[in-house]
Amino acid sequence: MPDPVVLVTGGARRVGAAIGRMLHAGGARLMIHFHASEGAARELQAELEAVRPGSAAIVRGDLLDVPDLSRLVSETVERFGRLDVLVNNASSFFPTPVGGISGTHWDDLVGTNLKAPLFLSQAAAPHLRAAGGCIVNIVDIHVDRPMQGHLVYNAAKGGLVALTRSLARELGPEVRVNGVAPGPILWPEDEAWSDEQERRRIIDTTLLKRCGEPDDIARTVRFLVGDAPYITGQVIAVDGGRSVHL
Repeated sequence: MPDPVVLVTGGARRVGAAIGRMLHAGGARLMIHFHASEGAARELQAELEAVRPGSAAIVRGDLLDVPDLSRLVSETVERFGRLDVLVNNASSFFPTPVGGISGTHWDDLVGTNLKAPLFLSQAAAPHLRAAGGCIVNIVDIHVDRPMQGHLVYNAAKGGLVALTRSLARELGPEVRVNGVAPGPILWPEDEAWSDEQERRRIIDTTLLKRCGEPDDIARTVRFLVGDAPYITGQVIAVDGGRSVHL
């Protein structure tokens, strides 16, 4: 698809920004969704606009506000005239050990990791069907091997895998839907993950004995978007072989 229009949730920073940059470098026009990271979103937009004017825009939205999710799609279509690709990348991540789980924890983790992708996909579906487009969901290798102490996150990402496969059935043959499951790529931004010994232990469970890079995820998304016309309903692990070793 020439000059595809791509909406990336959580697209201002980290893996989302890497996905946006790589797709943009391949000719895509990009809508960068953000919630709190307005400064980063504007910086990325300016960077991409300097390369190709008129090719990048930003949209703010709280993914927990379900009635407002369709606006992210409509603003993308109003800005660029179409929508070819939806990348559901945004995610909340924090521990929820049994005994300390609250309704707020559930609403946040399920809301960002499962509910928002569903309702965004539903809003985007007519435009994606018209374009013969695709959806890529960023899931997690811990769907199959749950991470201890993160029960709600594991369940939400498990639901996202099921949603990926279900949407592939519902939206085919016009729309392809796939997932990418990262392993150790970027460490979470909280002190619980700052211990170097624990990081080394996790890295040692990969077969390649190293962390991946955000561009490893971005390259896989680029492949699924542009070079995989006969792939749908699949999840690709990008984890250095960690899911084999766990």
